[in-house]
Amino acid sequence: MDEDRSSALLIVDVQNDFCPGGALAVPDGDRVVTPLTRLAARFGALGRPVYTSRDWHPRDSTHFQENGGPWPVHCVQGTDGARLHQGLRLPPAAMIVTKGQGRHDDGYSAMVGEVGGRGSLLADLQSRGVDHLYVGGLATDYCVKHSVLDALRAGVKVTVLTDAIRAVDLAAGDGDRAVEEMKRAGAEFARSDDAT
Repeated sequence: MDEDRSSALLIVDVQNDFCPGGALAVPDGDRVVTPLTRLAARFGALGRPVYTSRDWHPRDSTHFQENGGPWPVHCVQGTDGARLHQGLRLPPAAMIVTKGQGRHDDGYSAMVGEVGGRGSLLADLQSRGVDHLYVGGLATDYCVKHSVLDALRAGVKVTVLTDAIRAVDLAAGDGDRAVEEMKRAGAEFARSDDAT
């Protein structure tokens, strides 16, 4: 990582509702917290950008089953479930990427989420000259996958952190299929300890 001066870390949706006990818990979702905290500290110490995305849905979101969508109510704006996991430690300069805040916005991709006062995540990456993203978080088969694919389509190199992702696996094998799809699109894969 020392020679990769144009890299940034993207932590995807490590929120209470996606961790054990949450409204839409990802199995072992909290297991991503330690490697991502460690890597965020490393990036912060090197002065490299750290982003963390969050679902931030309105209560009447059409993303929710009760409003015709596919998912149980989760990550509603301002609720405890929408908070980042308390064990996730971020450097002071870390930036929040907010997504899914519109009533009809599913918010799967962090790339179109908003960085406070700076436009979309993609626009912010471009303004900083970042061309390589390290990505971990929740869930492999939804928001991680969509964020990675959108980044690759925009010409950003992506390394997915294998020990810092977990899948919902609504259907058995969804996570594995998402990994294969990201690989076919050009994503690289590495452990967080190797991202140095």
